[in-house]
Amino acid sequence: MQTVETLNEGLKRAYTLKITAKDIDSKVDAEVKRVAPQVRMPGFRPGKVPTNLIRKMHGEAIAQDALNSSIQEGVQKLIADHKLRPAVSPSVSLEGEYAPGGDAEIKVELEVLPDVPTPAIDGLKLERLTVPVSEEEVNTQLKQLAGQQKAWADAPAKHKAAEGDQVTMDFAGTVDGVAFDGGTGTDMSVEIGTGRLIPGFEDQLVGVKTGDEKTIDVAFPADYGVPDLAGKPAQFALKITAVKTAGETEINDDFAKTLGLQSLEQLTGLLKGQLEQQLGGLTRTYMKRKLLDQLAAGHDFEVPPSMVDAEFDQIWHQLQHEAEHEADPAAAKEELEAERADYVKIAERRVRLGLLLSEIGTANGVEVTPNEMNQLIAQAAAQYSPNDRERFYQYVRNEPMAAAQLRAPLFEDKVVDFLFDKAEISDREVTREELEAAIESDDGFDTGTHTHDHDNHKPRKSKKAEAGEGEAKAEKKPAAKAKKADAEPAEAEAAKKPAAKKAPAKKADDAEGEAEAKPAKKAPAKKKAD
Repeated sequence: MQTVETLNEGLKRAYTLKITAKDIDSKVDAEVKRVAPQVRMPGFRPGKVPTNLIRKMHGEAIAQDALNSSIQEGVQKLIADHKLRPAVSPSVSLEGEYAPGGDAEIKVELEVLPDVPTPAIDGLKLERLTVPVSEEEVNTQLKQLAGQQKAWADAPAKHKAAEGDQVTMDFAGTVDGVAFDGGTGTDMSVEIGTGRLIPGFEDQLVGVKTGDEKTIDVAFPADYGVPDLAGKPAQFALKITAVKTAGETEINDDFAKTLGLQSLEQLTGLLKGQLEQQLGGLTRTYMKRKLLDQLAAGHDFEVPPSMVDAEFDQIWHQLQHEAEHEADPAAAKEELEAERADYVKIAERRVRLGLLLSEIGTANGVEVTPNEMNQLIAQAAAQYSPNDRERFYQYVRNEPMAAAQLRAPLFEDKVVDFLFDKAEISDREVTREELEAAIESDDGFDTGTHTHDHDNHKPRKSKKAEAGEGEAKAEKKPAAKAKKADAEPAEAEAAKKPAAKKAPAKKADDAEGEAEAKPAKKAPAKKKAD
């Protein structure tokens, strides 16, 4: 094989590979010998078919396989011989027409990963903003939980249903006088005022009594989950079978036992632990952002444009999807277009941080163990139907990109934890409101360590920076609207691998089928298969 470098500019490389006819023919000969014992042909004993007949029968397919194999080996040898680190899968193409029996000339184009300078991780200083969990917050959680576990009691016979009451009914819906699938049901209960049903439905239940029969007129929303019903007027014939009022739920040991716990003390401790975990997540989000700010300020190197493009596409796709669900999608998209350049900068920053964290982790022995990887795969597989789980396991085993995508977030978190251990950390107690404001702020929270201008982090007016955000989204309260996308580095490990095949589709939300059988506000969306 002959190799000629045709381009070496920045991170871009291009080569021409000449694979000789002799190399290809040798692979054809080897393949013919390999398959000869399995070839069957009338007039010949098994395994005794002459090789020239095998070539005549299967030569074209064998030659094509030999060419593909030669190209694959040639590209791998090129990468090894030139010590290349591809940023993404190389682009490989035949130059001109290939004639069987002749030489093959191959063009290989790729971008390589940059030589990341030795990361400066000494002298990191961070402030840890902590929020103590107050007894008042725990009591608020208890009251909210008790409010969700209402004790319903039959209302007096002549009681007229009001907001907050529970109405149980049989219903039969029609559109243009014709019954529709899922429009009939019995014993459906709804609390008036919860907004569970399509607009106008619950409002017309106010004033009904047990035993009443009533026909109401409503209209399905334009974005209703069943296209045949979306935007159409409908009638529902109702028979009210029960009206109930909510009694006060007493917060005591008996209440805790209805939740499967042993005592109120155990429930209180559980709620306090959940609040501490939630607030701890917000604290980590803030610290991680400040850590990444310091790393970004201290390191500037060229990054592969293909990786930036891929990262931008991921962010942009999410933002476009969100814009579609705004009150004015056209205006939302127009605002996004005005900020496109800012999002490109965010993508570049994330790629650079991803490469930087990868370098730090590799240099300091940070790794995801096989046991941790198995747990990640099992967690991801649980999102699929039982029939598809084995397909998913096979998919991850065969596709390095898929495994890398599962591995990357945990690897990143481990590198962040390593850097937290290296950093000089001071603690300051704040309120939850102050912590959330600090996360949302473009200027930090007056920490005294903020000495750079955030690299043009985020368009100030946009609310879409959550695209691609990982850690902060796990919090029950979304932390920041104006500055999330740039806080999370791109998953560089995943980007180094070849593109993955499509994974098996995840199972649909079990609630979806049931939603169509009731006059629900909107059919729930299916889970994503990404």
